[in-house]
Amino acid sequence: MTQPDDRTARPRGTGVPMTHASSPSPTATYRLQLQPDFPFAAAGRAVPYLAALGVSHLHLSPVLEAVPGSTHGYDVTGHGAVRAELGGEDGLRALAATARAHGLGLIVDIVPNHMAVPAPLTLNGPLWEVLRDGPGSRYARWFDIDWDGGHGGRVLLPVLEGRIGDELPRFRVDGQVLRYGEQVFPLRPGTERLPLERLLGAQWYRLAWWRLARTELNYRRFFTISDLIGLRVEDPEVFEATHRTVLRLIRDGVVDGLRIDHPDGLVDPGGYLARLRGAAKGCWTVVEKILTGPERLPVGWACAGTTGYDTLRHIDGLFVCPQGAGRLFSHYRDFVTPLADEGGDWEETVRRAAYEVVEHDLAAEVERLVRTAVRIGERVPRPGDHAPWALRQAVRELLVRLPVYRPYTGDPADAARAASDAAMLAAAAERARATFRVPEEAGAVDLVHDLALGRCAGGGGGAPDPGVVDFAARFAQTASALHAKSVEDTAFYRYPVLLSACEVGGDPGEPALGPGTFHEYCARMQRDWPEGGTVLSTHDTKRSADVRARIAVLSECPDRWRDVLGAVAGGPEAAEGGVPVDPMAVWTAWQSAFGLGAATAGGPAAGGPAGEGRERLAPAVLKAVREAGLRTSWTEPDAAYEDAVAEFVRGGPCGPAAAHLAALEAELAPYIRANVLGAALLHLTVPGVPDLYQGTEREYTALVDPDNRRPARFAPGLLAELDGGAVPDGLSAEKLRLTAAALRLRRAHPEWFGAAGSYEPLTAEGPAAEHCVAFARAGRVVTAVTRLSLRLRETGGWWDTVLRLPAGGAWHDLLTGRTLPGGAPVGVDTLLSAWPVALLVRAEGTAEAVGAAEAAEPAETG
Repeated sequence: MTQPDDRTARPRGTGVPMTHASSPSPTATYRLQLQPDFPFAAAGRAVPYLAALGVSHLHLSPVLEAVPGSTHGYDVTGHGAVRAELGGEDGLRALAATARAHGLGLIVDIVPNHMAVPAPLTLNGPLWEVLRDGPGSRYARWFDIDWDGGHGGRVLLPVLEGRIGDELPRFRVDGQVLRYGEQVFPLRPGTERLPLERLLGAQWYRLAWWRLARTELNYRRFFTISDLIGLRVEDPEVFEATHRTVLRLIRDGVVDGLRIDHPDGLVDPGGYLARLRGAAKGCWTVVEKILTGPERLPVGWACAGTTGYDTLRHIDGLFVCPQGAGRLFSHYRDFVTPLADEGGDWEETVRRAAYEVVEHDLAAEVERLVRTAVRIGERVPRPGDHAPWALRQAVRELLVRLPVYRPYTGDPADAARAASDAAMLAAAAERARATFRVPEEAGAVDLVHDLALGRCAGGGGGAPDPGVVDFAARFAQTASALHAKSVEDTAFYRYPVLLSACEVGGDPGEPALGPGTFHEYCARMQRDWPEGGTVLSTHDTKRSADVRARIAVLSECPDRWRDVLGAVAGGPEAAEGGVPVDPMAVWTAWQSAFGLGAATAGGPAAGGPAGEGRERLAPAVLKAVREAGLRTSWTEPDAAYEDAVAEFVRGGPCGPAAAHLAALEAELAPYIRANVLGAALLHLTVPGVPDLYQGTEREYTALVDPDNRRPARFAPGLLAELDGGAVPDGLSAEKLRLTAAALRLRRAHPEWFGAAGSYEPLTAEGPAAEHCVAFARAGRVVTAVTRLSLRLRETGGWWDTVLRLPAGGAWHDLLTGRTLPGGAPVGVDTLLSAWPVALLVRAEGTAEAVGAAEAAEPAETG
């Protein structure tokens, strides 16, 4: 963990360089999604506005060379240079200088787990050499390739559009390369003059039909994406080579902190982070580790904490009504009539999806584990002598029963986590044994269980068996891919009861969390990871925070949603003839349209621009039905059904029937406002470092990528108006004012919110106490928000509910300007009369806090 920093923030505009030894942890970061349409220069033009907003650091998506045109940068092609499409290293350094001149630092996203298998392959120089020179290449140790995994010691490249025999006429030799359409491959020296079929068999790679990737691939990939190949960053030479540029930028003071993409994919995440901390001189680092349920981040990891999906889950859960969510499920079940394992029961849906992924999408990864287990079983007397089919079943049954992304059983720095995960594996093994009809054959589970723990009964002492070590690491890596693909990318789309709960790190089966659980979580974060990241929207969220906040209101009025859906379900989307759209897709589309906003989703029918809804909603719904994989999928598409879905979206949610959504939105507007502002204020004041995704300082409605990766748009003029005294007009302006007030307060007083601060829950008293969530930070700041505001109105409002503010002086509300007494009960109806939220500071700190807010002079972006 990073050390507490008790220094005050550096004044804006001084231009004093932030060196690594003296730079504090961020007070807040702002994520910019770099792409050719939004390069370093565009980010530089936004710096004055972002500095005025109150963040301390820009958070940049990956900046190293990537596949041309990439809108995300995670498909890295080279680690030796900053991406030319973004402006190259000169552009990055210019951005850093502009940021420094306005008091901001830079956080950069890095991708240690994988590289792209691009077209053309020449873009990835190290991989090109491996394919040309084979295991003797100087880069062979870079990539996680199983040279003994079939194919005659060759790398399988599943890139052909058809079977190789049918594709032969498309090949041609061109000097030292082999061409296939627009793709190009290196030729093994000395083979260029061979007849074509002999030439193909003489390479260090095997070109094959793309459908063979599922079962035959012999390199580790990112999840199930075959054009991303795994790196062996655990090798010190590979680590040094792939991190050289980023570490140099850190040493030069260009970069101040790091976000680590997908650490679960690494062989040894803890060891990697320890090496990185030493090489990066301890700079602030967060990891994209998804925690499930009560799971905890390993305490020995050398980082500040996670990127914050665990915080997202706890904030979102506050705004879901548990009783209403249950009733909404009843309406969903009546409307969709799903089978238990196709969306009718959450746990059954997850289990079926896990079986499908482990048996289909990850078949190659499972087979690699089985081959390793067979080799070990053949040489170990006990518990050896197992049939490959039994080991295969044991691997599958253990994997599908893991409730977390990845077990960490061998971490010596976290004995408690290791023991907990070992117990989890033992429970999974017990259930896996029950799937064998012959008890004696269930002994295969014992071998696989021991191997997953990194041990092997009967193996004796001495140095660790390399095969056992390899199996344990690959089992954990495969478990991570399985959980991501089966839960995030399948079950979430098959269980769309309340779409706001179907988010990374979420639990659709238990979407609601109470204030007690929320406070317990925040107190633990302040104690254990006070400088970790927190997020509500990212480039990976399936729906932005404001979309989720809107949808969450439906849990408070499930009958109203049932009535609206009933009014539109028999409308234009039920076209006569053609292929019918299944009810699950209908439910998903209409709920997505409500989350996006009636004016946007419905287009002209609801007062929005023509075509915008079709362009944004239709791709998201189509992606949902493909990911669900029940009627169509990415690899087995049903064109007729997909056309029907697109037509349904055009005629239904984007057609005249959207007027019903507009009416519902108008009716629920006050409660949507409470959710949006409440979630935003919690995000900005709970323990941790808030990361704002581009544009989310205002109302921001976005669906799954690519909708959420559109170039950023900023509002410096609106911020200037608000700073000039303008009254916020509308939700966007209110959210901007709230965000700027909280960010500037954090920047002016980092000690109140960082590791040196504290978190104290405040409990309201009275009949509506559960509707008020409040807490104090360091005894100097109080946050209070309204939860379940529609239910609050239906039960008569706040009545005599009061909140006792901490004693020791008066409190100033930064949003309304009011002053409230400390130590005495304050009526919540008074506290939250103008806004559904309150941000209070000690009156003696008011002048400094307000002065810090007013000192930020917004400037127009270019």
